[in-house]
Amino acid sequence: MLPVAWAPLYAHSLPASHRFPMLKYELLPEQLLREGIISESSLFVPQPAEAADILRTHSADYYRRLVHGQLTRQEERATGFPWSAQLIEREVTILGGTIECARRALPHGIALNIAGGTHHAFQDRGEGFCLLNDQAVAAHYLLAHPDLGIQKILIVDLDVHQGNGTAAIFQHDARVFTFSMHGARNYPHRKEHSDLDLPLPDGTDDATYLRLLAETLPRLFQEVQPDFVFYLSGVDVLATDKLGHLALTREGCRQRDYQVLELCRRHAVPVVVCMGGGYSTRLADIVEAHVNTYRVAAGLYD
Repeated sequence: MLPVAWAPLYAHSLPASHRFPMLKYELLPEQLLREGIISESSLFVPQPAEAADILRTHSADYYRRLVHGQLTRQEERATGFPWSAQLIEREVTILGGTIECARRALPHGIALNIAGGTHHAFQDRGEGFCLLNDQAVAAHYLLAHPDLGIQKILIVDLDVHQGNGTAAIFQHDARVFTFSMHGARNYPHRKEHSDLDLPLPDGTDDATYLRLLAETLPRLFQEVQPDFVFYLSGVDVLATDKLGHLALTREGCRQRDYQVLELCRRHAVPVVVCMGGGYSTRLADIVEAHVNTYRVAAGLYD
């Protein structure tokens, strides 16, 4: 069965008026188990990431202030979350989940984190519901352990928002190639430079999106020759998303996932999948689109 990282604290309590759909982290594993896409034995509760692993990516000053609740009011507001010790425990556990997924993907071919994809976190600050950058931390973990045999990593970021933190972190690191396909006029308003950015106009539909991805991703596999892939499968590309401004259907989103994962499978490149964003008005639309990612993974890898 698919290795899947999840912990109850992923569903962190937020004020009732908060716009982040935290409940999806309860509903998604329930639906996966109900449909038999995964079993209880598929799920593992990750250990919090070690500080040494986090500090390969994040500055010691930022991490210290984050842990001790010493962010300025402006810094805290930029993250979008009210600070608490429980929130930090959640974030560090998500990082541990993505690291452990990376380790498990090596023999299994794939592993998935119910949360993660915190691509707006920079080395020294958090933004946009992202405090620490889990895929960057896990990528650095793989590269720091030569015995794992990973020398070149491709990050495929298909969240509707540009992976600005990830792009900045790896801007001068040739070992990690960052690819972000995102809404051109969407958050963040100040974009960073990924190794390859593919900005999309508002209203991009299934056919256009899938054609562009099919023209781009196989070429990247040939040019980059990755040993490992991190895939950020945000479902905020849906037409129903309040923040996305693209026009993909759930079926288009599913086909997107298939393109990415089938290519990883065909090239025998291990992949870690993190869920990323999703802000549709109906929570059911968010959860169903995320479940589709797991259906695709199970069909290809089980």
